[in-house]
Amino acid sequence: MPERFDVIVVGAGAAGLAAASVAARRGCSVLLLEQADVIGGTSAISGGMVWMPANAKMKALGLEDDLGKARAYLANLVSDATPERLNAFLDRSGEALEFLERNTSLRLRPVKVYPDYYPDFEGSQPGGRVLEPVPFDGMELGRDFARLRNPLPEFMLLGGMMVSREDIPHFRRFGRSPGSTFRVLRLVGQYALQRLRAPRGTRLYLGNALVARLFKSARDAGVDIRTGATVRALASRGGRVCGVRATIDGEELEFVAGGGVILATGGLSGDAQLRSRYVPETVGPRTGTVSTGDADCGARLVQGLDARISEPEQGSGFWVPISQFTYADGSDGYFPHTVTDRGKPGLIAVASDGKRFVNEALSYHEFGLAQMRRGEEAVPAHLICDQTFLWKYGLGKIRPFAPSVRQDIASGYLKRADTIAALADQIGVPAGALADTVSRFNQGAATGQDPEFGRGGDRYQRHLGDGDVQPNPCVAPITKPPFYSVEVRPGDLGMAAGIVTDAATRVLDTSGAPIPGLFACGNDMQSVMNGAYPGPGITLGPALTFGYVAATEAASAAGS
Repeated sequence: MPERFDVIVVGAGAAGLAAASVAARRGCSVLLLEQADVIGGTSAISGGMVWMPANAKMKALGLEDDLGKARAYLANLVSDATPERLNAFLDRSGEALEFLERNTSLRLRPVKVYPDYYPDFEGSQPGGRVLEPVPFDGMELGRDFARLRNPLPEFMLLGGMMVSREDIPHFRRFGRSPGSTFRVLRLVGQYALQRLRAPRGTRLYLGNALVARLFKSARDAGVDIRTGATVRALASRGGRVCGVRATIDGEELEFVAGGGVILATGGLSGDAQLRSRYVPETVGPRTGTVSTGDADCGARLVQGLDARISEPEQGSGFWVPISQFTYADGSDGYFPHTVTDRGKPGLIAVASDGKRFVNEALSYHEFGLAQMRRGEEAVPAHLICDQTFLWKYGLGKIRPFAPSVRQDIASGYLKRADTIAALADQIGVPAGALADTVSRFNQGAATGQDPEFGRGGDRYQRHLGDGDVQPNPCVAPITKPPFYSVEVRPGDLGMAAGIVTDAATRVLDTSGAPIPGLFACGNDMQSVMNGAYPGPGITLGPALTFGYVAATEAASAAGS
């Protein structure tokens, strides 16, 4: 006999965990199925930022915002034939945040200074729209801490120590500022104590803290959480989705859902065949950061139900430059170059002709778009820096203050040369052109200028830079040998394309009618941003909001 639940959620990232927690708190029996052996999906390795304009927390910081300003800002960026979905996000995000914080362990705080990505557009905000998770002690999960997906190793120090955004500058000032030195020593001491009782640091930040809080919330609300569960198909009866068929520990099982099934599998990035419909040929098939093993993504699961999937021209992905490397076990690794290196002073990006092609301090999405617009000439592109930069900021997977980069050079991930001309030979670009590019960049950088691209020209770019460098926190000369380079290609942080839903997250069929009993949220749902990237957290903000909406709808259908 199949097991029966009010609501079944497929996928344990931020959207799925939020949906499961909300449905359970609304009185439903909830089953959460996750294909991986750990909880968190890509949310657990993300920056954890949550974009919610006009949120109630902004006033405490003295920041004024309203939905009218947000709509004016988004009107410059988002082209969508179904604005009711975007309006639903704006109108209901505050409702979702209030419910989650009142009924679960989720706690978010506003980031006062974190600008929207297009700060010169009407309606933009210098900060406050983005929320970050309050740090979390992983030991509150008890034994379940081992079930939480680890952050990317490249974003941890000392073999397992997470570092908050506000502490990163203190690490850079270590040994130069007494206050920063003391703070770093205290953090390292706390981490050493944590390692006495756990295999990694238990003080969690960013996406790991977000997921940990939601994981605890789902668990505390009585959600039946099963990992290693591969959903093979959706079950329907009389035109209504009524459950799923899944494989767990080699056993084929069927589960029935009275209120409905909520898809939150992370989107179609992990499905090479589906992804190829939306990704330019220059990007290649293996640059994505998402892997779903042998599980079908939500878009694949709905194919037999005549469900509608968004078209490529409606906005395909959220792009980011990614460098590829190989882990010790032989598996592929991808480092997303979001905010740690490109906007810092003393780095440039060049195409195959040895010339710059983009303002390196633009958002990662705009950088990826610039690569794709340039085509094969900029795929791959090469990030160039000197010894001063590498030591202070790191480059890609190489952390700041790395005592040795020998292995990264031996693997080919990092190129090093004593002169710019020799570096050009190593990366296969014209030596004269690269030398001229660096020389012209250095001439302007000597006085904090970037005549070619105006780097550091708005508050978002300056936010990415290094405030200790003046007059322009995004610009410094590249002069101290040896010189280094890492190759980057466009990848995705998730696909904007996905299952088409209405404003209530109900999956629509090809005629535009809702499929009863079936909902989608997170990256499974066609993004309300339609391929635009207005600011930090524009995937997780809608993920939490529509996870809440989907759970509310499913709970209502279940009679709760």
